[in-house]
Amino acid sequence: MRYGKEHKEATRRRIIEASGRRFKQDGIDGAGVATLMKDAGLTNGAFYTHFASKDELVAAAVTEQLAQQRTQLREQAPDRAGIEQFIRDYLSPGHRDAPEQGCPSAALLDEIARCDDTVKQAYTDGLLDIADDIAARLAPDDPHSARVKTLNAFATLIGTLQLARTLADRELSDAILEQGVRNALAALTQTDSN
Repeated sequence: MRYGKEHKEATRRRIIEASGRRFKQDGIDGAGVATLMKDAGLTNGAFYTHFASKDELVAAAVTEQLAQQRTQLREQAPDRAGIEQFIRDYLSPGHRDAPEQGCPSAALLDEIARCDDTVKQAYTDGLLDIADDIAARLAPDDPHSARVKTLNAFATLIGTLQLARTLADRELSDAILEQGVRNALAALTQTDSN
């Protein structure tokens, strides 16, 4: 039985969404094609109907995950208060405790660094889209001037969340998240006097 284009696209999307969650839960290397396809409710044989390689799927999943994160940012107020809420949501105990539902950066950054150029480019494009949205709120007249500052603050968010996730002491982990919020906000508000 042949399926229409809409069915094929819906199936591809289902694979990408399920894989994005699994990658963030088990890591890219820890998630084999059989597991990814099972998560999507499909057989292994269907994989190559939709993707030429696992790297192609990883790139698609990273693109989708970062696009979702950008949508979450855009749902916040279009000013500095929106940025602060985005930061607070990012460094929340809920985000810390549900990596499969959260940011691909904090869950996968070390593995993305070892992926092929297609995955790295997908990540770069998605991250820059988010950074440029934040930079446009920080410096509406010259968003490019705030890009590096924004990327630096995002690095603070990622590292803080990664550290908070690794700590067995929940109280210390919560304190790290709170300090991370203060650090990220300070990084975005400091002036470029140097």
